[in-house]
Amino acid sequence: MSQSIREELEQGIEALSLNCSEEMMLCLMAYIDLLKKWNSTYNLLGGNEIEGLVSRHILDSLSINSYLQGSLIADIGAGAGLPGIPLAILNPGKQFILVDSNGKKTRFMFQAKLQLGLDNISVENCRIEHYQSNQQIDMVMCRAFSTLAGTVAMLQAIFSNECKLLAMKGQYPENEITNLPDGFKVIKTTKLKVPGSDSQRHIIEVMRDKSLVNGPGTGPHEVV
Repeated sequence: MSQSIREELEQGIEALSLNCSEEMMLCLMAYIDLLKKWNSTYNLLGGNEIEGLVSRHILDSLSINSYLQGSLIADIGAGAGLPGIPLAILNPGKQFILVDSNGKKTRFMFQAKLQLGLDNISVENCRIEHYQSNQQIDMVMCRAFSTLAGTVAMLQAIFSNECKLLAMKGQYPENEITNLPDGFKVIKTTKLKVPGSDSQRHIIEVMRDKSLVNGPGTGPHEVV
């Protein structure tokens, strides 16, 4: 692992004001090494994605760290474990369920779990609409997944009244917010700055609308 990779990671983590021990840093670097090795065979990220791996994937994933809530968090459409694995490395006290229907990608995530010693993650190879949990999930997060409407439709079985969806979007998804179905509301939107990236990144927080006092779909929400 080159020193430049470590420097980029350290600078990005400092810019995000995150606490990262030496053990966590080494684990992040080992994960990057695994991604590079497996990508050549399994095309986990695509050939062009490796070039900006640290900023585009690792720091982008870690940019939502301060928005995590609860102790049991599901990463749906987790792919190569993004954002779930980097967040699990920095949050050993939280449990993460990584769900993806792609067998190659779930095999990679399981191998990463073993090699990195991440006892706080579990990997599920299934479609999210078929996934069932015997525990209440506190938060669901997704990155480059589906529309907001499509996501909440697939989450019906595990999306309790207290659960929150944390959806990572590029440009501000105005149409997706407008088309959110009855019974759900956007409670907050935040524009993030990802170190080393000029791309837009927005976080959309969605919950079930228990009151419906603002009518169907989305009511007023906080914009940051």
